Amino acid sequence: MFEYVWLIPLFPLIGVVINGLFGKKIKNETVIGGIAAGAVFGSFLVACGILFQLLSLPGEERHFEKTIFTWISSGNFKADIGFLIDPLSCLMLMVVTGIGFLIHLYSIGYMHGEEGFYRYFTYLNLFTFSMLLLVSGNNMLLMFVGWEGVGLCSYLLIGYYFHKKSAGDAGKKAFVMNRIGDFGFLLGLFTLYWYLGGTHNVWTINFRELASHADLIVPGAITTTVALCFFLGATGKSAQIPLYTWLPDAMEGPTPVSALIHAATMVTAGVYMIARMNFIYIKSPTALLVIACVGAATALFAATIGTAQNDIKRVLAYSTVSQLGYMFLAMGVGAFGAGVFHLMTHAFFKACLFLGSGSVIHAMHHALHHEHSDADPQDMRNMGALKAKMPVTFATFLLATIAIAGIPGFAGFFSKDEILWQAFSNPHHGSANMLLWGAGAVAAGLTAFYMFRLVFMTFFGKTRLSDKAFHHLHESPWVITVPLVCLAFLSVVGGWIGVPKVLGEVLGGMPNYFEHYLEPVFAYSTNYMLHGGHGAEHAHSIAMEWGLMGVSVLIACGGIALAWALYIVAPGFPEKFVSTFPVLHRAVYNKWYIDEIYDFAFVNPCKACGNFLWKGFDVVVVDGIVNGVASVVRGISGLLRHLQTGMVHNYAFSMALGVVVIVGVYLFR
Repeated sequence: MFEYVWLIPLFPLIGVVINGLFGKKIKNETVIGGIAAGAVFGSFLVACGILFQLLSLPGEERHFEKTIFTWISSGNFKADIGFLIDPLSCLMLMVVTGIGFLIHLYSIGYMHGEEGFYRYFTYLNLFTFSMLLLVSGNNMLLMFVGWEGVGLCSYLLIGYYFHKKSAGDAGKKAFVMNRIGDFGFLLGLFTLYWYLGGTHNVWTINFRELASHADLIVPGAITTTVALCFFLGATGKSAQIPLYTWLPDAMEGPTPVSALIHAATMVTAGVYMIARMNFIYIKSPTALLVIACVGAATALFAATIGTAQNDIKRVLAYSTVSQLGYMFLAMGVGAFGAGVFHLMTHAFFKACLFLGSGSVIHAMHHALHHEHSDADPQDMRNMGALKAKMPVTFATFLLATIAIAGIPGFAGFFSKDEILWQAFSNPHHGSANMLLWGAGAVAAGLTAFYMFRLVFMTFFGKTRLSDKAFHHLHESPWVITVPLVCLAFLSVVGGWIGVPKVLGEVLGGMPNYFEHYLEPVFAYSTNYMLHGGHGAEHAHSIAMEWGLMGVSVLIACGGIALAWALYIVAPGFPEKFVSTFPVLHRAVYNKWYIDEIYDFAFVNPCKACGNFLWKGFDVVVVDGIVNGVASVVRGISGLLRHLQTGMVHNYAFSMALGVVVIVGVYLFR
């Protein structure tokens, strides 16, 4: 199956061509959606075959590289169109195609009746192709092509409802902020190529070749510069401080877009990139500390904002930003496997949550439409008591919420707890470890609180709809609920392949299958840590690990209990809190005014500078020179045109006069 890896990105590309060129003529939604979903399902089947073949090989042989053709060759520089199959890329292929297929299937029902139905699926397939290229490319330049491709598709899908100004603005915001990050990615790429080539005569951007020459990358200023430049790219793509503000606004796109791009795939590209280049990051303690601090700060900061949002999708958006912070916290403490593990489990439960919110919005829109109400179908303050009308959506949403809260037995518990333990026990950051763990633990408590706040406001209590609107609420069709059931199942069982060692011993010696699976990818970093880096891992007692696990569970349960007390037992208390602390609530509700600060510090000055360059330089100088030249030419031509009268006797007189002048000059010289 390895030889057929090129089929994985090819199938969605075929879907792009068919729907993009002929979708408007096909018109049939089932055919258009079937082509798009079938293309991704075909990629999923090939990825499954590759995974099974990969698992049949010994750990050290679990890699394969397929070069299709040489793309660029100039002097020492060479870039191929080629694919790399190893445990990390194979995992990402499974996540992108598996969850991508479910979201494509869901979209057939959710986008029913949309005027741009074929355009939506063309963009969705194009995004899938770009993401598959990003995670399977065997060199950094091909990764960057996919990196830019998902950025373009994000712009197109966020601005899908382009007739709405808010959607257009959100698309432009995402595009611009991602370009800032991409500038860092390119700087890192150029610097790394120059450093290895100029210093060691190793001219390559191929991932496996770079990893094989990892010993040539020595700790120092250059390595730190390269690592931080790439991390700047990751902060843009994966929405970390300070480039995170585009992701909440991206909720202007259709809900399935939020599930695919802004929960399960595109926003994890930065995490994947750092994991892929772990052999560079492990050489820079400074870069690791920066990543850990940014990740912890993002996890905590975004979680505080999520506690006061009322739009169901915006709550999930800030939750995504926060959970991505957890992944970067793991990367920053050298726990690359734990970060990738949380990437996978987060894809399960966050995709389920976003699709569940879409099911709720779908039902609310239908109910409000029958009442001819203009109330916002995404505002949780208009909901309540939906569990009786939407049992499947409620059950799946609840399971995914329990998973993200970190309750034992569910997928989120295993990956979140592993990150918190690694943040506390890693040998990289010394006394900062306690602060990193504390920020992650508090963020976990806030996550449990605002997610169950969402559940209680949406599905419990009394309905805030009229009797007529509430009567028209109904469960979503099977094309929407089947993906929800699949993702909820994965949210429950998906974490059991990565059971921590201390817990596995209690379960009869159950190994951490996920850690063993990824060992070949992170073998260099592990060996460097043990022998050439910061020394062996700090010794911590099993009792301490159990204790911290218990504390994190108690914190999560505390967040759930607080949400229950405030929104079920005493539902009037939140209003009293708001009236008591209006300034604090207003600040959190308005996202700590970060967007306003950015507008004041960057956006408005850039606009003012642009207007000055336009009116002061372009209009006065550039247009002045062009118009001035035109005026001079027009003036001269206005004088010369009198020499061309069109009258024969005038021309005869001019000729005679010329002859007289010439003769006169000749005679009297």
